[in-house]
Amino acid sequence: MKTLPRLLVGLLLTVGLVATGTAMAADKQTPIHFGDITWESGSLTTEILRLIVEKGYGYATDTLPGSTVSMEVALARNDIQVIAEEWAGRSPAWVKAEQAGEVFALGDTVKNADEGWYVPKFVIEGDAKRGITAEAPDLRTVDDLKRYAQVFRDPEEPKKGRFLNSPSGWTSEIVNSQKLKAYGLDELYVNFRSGSGAALDAEVTSSIQRGKPVLFYYWSPTPLMGRFQLVRLEEPPFNEAAWKTLTDASNPKPQGSRSLPAKLSIGVSAAFRQQYPELVEMFTKVDLPIETLNQTLAHMSEKRQPPKDAAQQFLKDHPDIWKAWLPAAQASKVEAAL
Repeated sequence: MKTLPRLLVGLLLTVGLVATGTAMAADKQTPIHFGDITWESGSLTTEILRLIVEKGYGYATDTLPGSTVSMEVALARNDIQVIAEEWAGRSPAWVKAEQAGEVFALGDTVKNADEGWYVPKFVIEGDAKRGITAEAPDLRTVDDLKRYAQVFRDPEEPKKGRFLNSPSGWTSEIVNSQKLKAYGLDELYVNFRSGSGAALDAEVTSSIQRGKPVLFYYWSPTPLMGRFQLVRLEEPPFNEAAWKTLTDASNPKPQGSRSLPAKLSIGVSAAFRQQYPELVEMFTKVDLPIETLNQTLAHMSEKRQPPKDAAQQFLKDHPDIWKAWLPAAQASKVEAAL
């Protein structure tokens, strides 16, 4: 074969490099789809990660809405690529997809996260400063709720109490509905689903500020935990077999159990894990101290700050936290962008 003229070789190399560069640029401009999480800690974490991915690594991102379960299904199909706050192992949809190698939980992003059923402390102990008398002085466990349904009287069905559940579409809504049956409370309490995480938060906050008893499901990290004195009701110890009956909405005989010990991670699709190794490495290092996170969430809630603005403020205020996740070059780019 004859040797190609130098000019032609150079031209071919130039075309090849341009084509490669164009392909890389196009890939960077193809958005990475994040799940549009509606609860506060999930929204904040989503925006923190998006800012780092965009400013530090140069990738475009966007968000797609959906319920918890529908987002997990979409993740398995790679219709979305990232769920920034995944309570891994909670739902059958996640477990099935994880076992099939379709989704992966990266890191341990918030240590000491928790969830359960709560009441304000004044319901049990009263509050002399506010002139509130204890209405359920012996309330300690979920079983004790059988005696106190009228304390938490439902305004629409006054013969029953009201339990504030998660919004429909959340994995925890299914679990809480099954727990009401397991604890023999489904005939005594109205299973009230709030329209959104914000609506649940608003109703709980309003009741506490007015000194009214309220029984509700809640979780941490959240601003609510830092703002009010709450008591978590005791449940039977965690039991794996019982937990399976609680996550299965069709199980007619659910068994009582504390919820699965919380492990918050970043959920990613199998395709994302293969395509973006540098982001996977960064995601595994994400560590949000729960006290700092709760304070940020409380400020975001009190100031009615959009999650993106709160995320920018978090990155400005706590470089010592997030710089530990990134290589120096990417950290410098994020800092410059702020």
